[in-house]
Amino acid sequence: MLQEYTNILVPMDGSKQAESALNKAVEVAKRNQAHIDVLSVIDPGQFGYNLAGLADGDITYQLVQDSEAYLQKAVDQIKKDGFDDIEFHIRMGSPKPIISQDFIRDHHNDLIMMGATGLNAMERVLEGSVTTYVQRNALTDVIVVKTDLNNTQLAK
Repeated sequence: MLQEYTNILVPMDGSKQAESALNKAVEVAKRNQAHIDVLSVIDPGQFGYNLAGLADGDITYQLVQDSEAYLQKAVDQIKKDGFDDIEFHIRMGSPKPIISQDFIRDHHNDLIMMGATGLNAMERVLEGSVTTYVQRNALTDVIVVKTDLNNTQLAK
């Protein structure tokens, strides 16, 4: 029996890996006639306070504005390319529980497609990988995308 997914979650952090996951999710959604939720999770605790002399509210507002602009551009491009069943969301808090459990409960996603990691090696050591956490704790299936559509060959 073939698994059909109807509601795909794609977390986006601005990395190339996340963009590859979104591109592959669109192809899966087309084959399954599925909906895509694109999610950006802003973790205010990840950033130091009083950056550039801004108040905490100013920093949060700017992060939300930047995230919204980034997601809107990605969604607009996908719609321009012919896929319309997609919307974006922004949440505040810790990405690990939001992606693996909270958002899924609210939006009834049956698949998470995400990039391998958006962090560099030092950030993974200090914070732990969101992808690893989601793989272990998600309430649904998880596909970790390691290649883009143009490079589906295994690295040699």
